Amino acid sequence: MEGGGRPSAVQAALLAASTALTALLYSVYRQKARVARGLQGARRVRLDGELRAVLLEAPGRCVPYAVIEGVVQSIKETLSSQFVENCKGVVQRLTLQEHKMVWNRTTHLWNDYEKIIHQRTNTTPFDLVPQEDGTGVTVRVMKPLDAAELSLETVYEKFHPSVQSFTDVIGHYISGERPKGIQETEQMLKVGTALTGVGELVLDNATIKLQPPKQGMPYYLSGVDFDSLLQKQESNVCFWKILTVVFGFATCAVLFFILRKQYRHHRERRHLRQMQDEFRQAQERLMRETNAEGGETLKNACVICLSNIKSCVFLECGHVCSCKECYRALPEPKKCPICRQAISRVVPLYNS
Repeated sequence: MEGGGRPSAVQAALLAASTALTALLYSVYRQKARVARGLQGARRVRLDGELRAVLLEAPGRCVPYAVIEGVVQSIKETLSSQFVENCKGVVQRLTLQEHKMVWNRTTHLWNDYEKIIHQRTNTTPFDLVPQEDGTGVTVRVMKPLDAAELSLETVYEKFHPSVQSFTDVIGHYISGERPKGIQETEQMLKVGTALTGVGELVLDNATIKLQPPKQGMPYYLSGVDFDSLLQKQESNVCFWKILTVVFGFATCAVLFFILRKQYRHHRERRHLRQMQDEFRQAQERLMRETNAEGGETLKNACVICLSNIKSCVFLECGHVCSCKECYRALPEPKKCPICRQAISRVVPLYNS
């Protein structure tokens, strides 16, 4: 603690940082909990002949947050994989990613570093259809790239290592960067993939559309079933809740430590003021007695407490300067308060 009982700069910074981190974690936890509650309250509808009737009965022909499961089917021409034969899809993502080692001047270690140097995503309109053919009901999927979770399957992946000469290696050590190579990846949402869509379900004229919800809830196009998706979100909520509680306890511990220091400082100051008051009262009493007895009491007063009369002779130095109570209070090894010489024995002094 600094003077005046104020927290030190380090303690104040630690308290501020832990409080801010706890608030941030709590904000993330609240957001995750809101998403999980929204998923729990989402209306599950079946992709069958009754779907159009359900939307006609809904207010505004819209279900604000619905869960629907179906199979991907393209509307127009499908996208073909550039590397895999007979691989058709409706979403294609091509990525070139650079891998290299970067020298950390602080830890003196080489760390892996990845950077996307090029990425292109191609889409074509597609529907969700029932797994059983013959119902004739389809749901048009709108804005699939806006989905918070879009399940893409990696259909091709190849790593192209960098070719380095001896001079290149020396140059890399000097610059602090060592290229490892380029990774080429192709991901696709293939035709026939089972998909779980969570979003706003609306009947627009004769077309049923699944689109991002307007209430700020996340939009999902996931390859797992709804129960697994909900369980995943609830696990995230539990994880962020535990982090929030842990850092909250840490913040409380830091605050308790600072308050305890302040309390101890306040108690010491109060004790010091009490001792000063007692000393001042003793001085005033001594001055009154001195005025009444003509100065004789001040001459014979104990040099430690200034209240009692000198009653001890310290040997071998021979000083008469303390009362019996103050002598007993002297720390071991006992030394004369006048000359600081060790006291071997004490002889009582009797005033007549």
